[in-house]
Amino acid sequence: MQITKNSVVSFHYTLNDADGKLLDTSAGRDAFAYIQGQSMIVPGLERQLEGKKAGDSLLAIVPPAEGYGELDPSLVHKVPKDRFGGQNLEVGMQFQAGSEEGGEMGVFTVIGVEDDIVALNGNHPLAGVTLHFNVEVTDVREATEEELAHGHVHGEGGHHH
Repeated sequence: MQITKNSVVSFHYTLNDADGKLLDTSAGRDAFAYIQGQSMIVPGLERQLEGKKAGDSLLAIVPPAEGYGELDPSLVHKVPKDRFGGQNLEVGMQFQAGSEEGGEMGVFTVIGVEDDIVALNGNHPLAGVTLHFNVEVTDVREATEEELAHGHVHGEGGHHH
């Protein structure tokens, strides 16, 4: 069976950036399961999996626009260190922050600490990154009506109640 809209797809993957740095992998875990056409995975990977079947392997190279988006410079902020109440700040630490308008929470990653100024990046950590997915499709089946109604996969590798 080929991967088409509303098929449940299970796959193992390794995700590297363009320099070959390992970002994520399903090795040692259950295969990742999702429903095709439901925007559960990045659009570029979903598009490249269309038409594949169980047993297929592929290298999907996904540009930022089809992955986690381009880097938005307006989401990089420099704030005074004293806003953090004297805690020890290190690059890579993450904070949740609401916008001044009381809008939605964003996650900000510390990307630099210099004297009294902390640089925070509110972009997704993989924004601006070209994603290299090595994918091995392990299973393709039709989604059940219940799965489509709930919008997620039930059972192995999926959503557990």
